[in-house]
Amino acid sequence: MSAVKKIAVLTSGGDSQGMNAAVRAVVRTALYHGIEVYGVQRGYQGLLNNDIRQMDIRSVGDIIQRGGTILQSARCQEFRTAEGQEKGAEILRSHGIDGLIVIGGDGSYQGANKLSKLGIKTMGLPGTIDNDISFTDFTIGFDTAVSVVVDAVNKLRDTMSSHERSSVVEVMGRHCGDIALYAGLASGAESILVPEVPFSIDEVSQRMKHNFDCGKRHSIVLVAEGVGKGEDICNGIIERVPSIEPRVTVLGHIQRGGAPTPADRILASRLGDFAVRSLMEGISGKGCGIINGQLVATDIDLVVNTKKEFNMELYELATRLSQ
Repeated sequence: MSAVKKIAVLTSGGDSQGMNAAVRAVVRTALYHGIEVYGVQRGYQGLLNNDIRQMDIRSVGDIIQRGGTILQSARCQEFRTAEGQEKGAEILRSHGIDGLIVIGGDGSYQGANKLSKLGIKTMGLPGTIDNDISFTDFTIGFDTAVSVVVDAVNKLRDTMSSHERSSVVEVMGRHCGDIALYAGLASGAESILVPEVPFSIDEVSQRMKHNFDCGKRHSIVLVAEGVGKGEDICNGIIERVPSIEPRVTVLGHIQRGGAPTPADRILASRLGDFAVRSLMEGISGKGCGIINGQLVATDIDLVVNTKKEFNMELYELATRLSQ
């Protein structure tokens, strides 16, 4: 016997590639086990607007390869209030929904945690390109975002080397530098600037000058947005070494777009299925993740109150290889 009969799924916060694959897995796993499943349009805002629709197999056909989210997403200030959270819980109860799966980042998890404390059985899936959710090695969308950045850097290297210039590439990551770190290591960036590690613009500039003095004709600096604007980093380099004249590229929201990689599709599918089966077993109030290849469920209250540890070993590897 399943502990739930009706479940709902919503996507919230910034979109990430693979959200659709996760929604597909939730819907199909639920239907496979005879559970009714509903989609909440536009995240918590849609929940408060009672924009809830029953889903079937056709609802999630031909979406595993699509970026974005068919359920759409929106910010919702009202849901940040206790009154808004109570309203959301009552709306779910009015539909007879006894389980909710939330796909999103930190803010989405915060909302799921509040609903859990109000008696709603919830499960969180880590859907964010930033890879900043604790108790999971990777989040849904992160692998695709890194691939987008690496592809852009590869293209920039072609033109930068042709003109013997350097490039400063600004990527997303306000509080977490994982996109810059992983993309920088994978693309051979000479400098990787992240919020977790202090840096000196003097050292970055001198490293670039040293590389050029040794015969290197181009250089790539990857900057996580949490460090500062790429333009400011570029200007700081020019002030110290005017001869280098780097160019700035801000990748922006293209990092969130495009078809998810196979790795993100597989991760999203595994986590969506895992969340539904966990609810069926009476497990709730958890954040789902993957650690060392194994699916795990951690108390969502612990997840939202634990900062993810930065991978200094990987950062130091990237630093050694950039010399």
